[in-house]
Amino acid sequence: MADTDDFNARIIADFRATQGHPGDPFAGTPILLLHTTGARSGNPRINPLVYAADGDRYLVFASYAGAPRDPAWYHNLKAYPEAKIEVDTRTLAVRVDEVTGAERDAIYARHAANYPAFAEYEAKAGRKIPVIALTPVPAT
Repeated sequence: MADTDDFNARIIADFRATQGHPGDPFAGTPILLLHTTGARSGNPRINPLVYAADGDRYLVFASYAGAPRDPAWYHNLKAYPEAKIEVDTRTLAVRVDEVTGAERDAIYARHAANYPAFAEYEAKAGRKIPVIALTPVPAT
């Protein structure tokens, strides 16, 4: 856990220092920072995630690098579906929706074609990796 926390902290710092365009290992890959509330702790959490743009939506994939269980951020969104994202230099409140069925399968197939590691993650995980749509909502 500490290794993952350190890795994420470095990516978050790099993301912010480069206005949303971190270097290795994510150079050239679209990254956003997902702000959630911890499902058990209630504490704020931030996770750097690869995303795919889809119209006005940002699609993220609960791959957990091919682990057999879903990542904590996915459980956090299930418990507290209010979230924010940082994209480039913007911070946006988002509506959270899980994409299912044929739409999910088509989106995941396109993403895995663009990023072959995601095909490997799903095979390794032995589970259908959830796809989450994050849609910006107007500020209130």
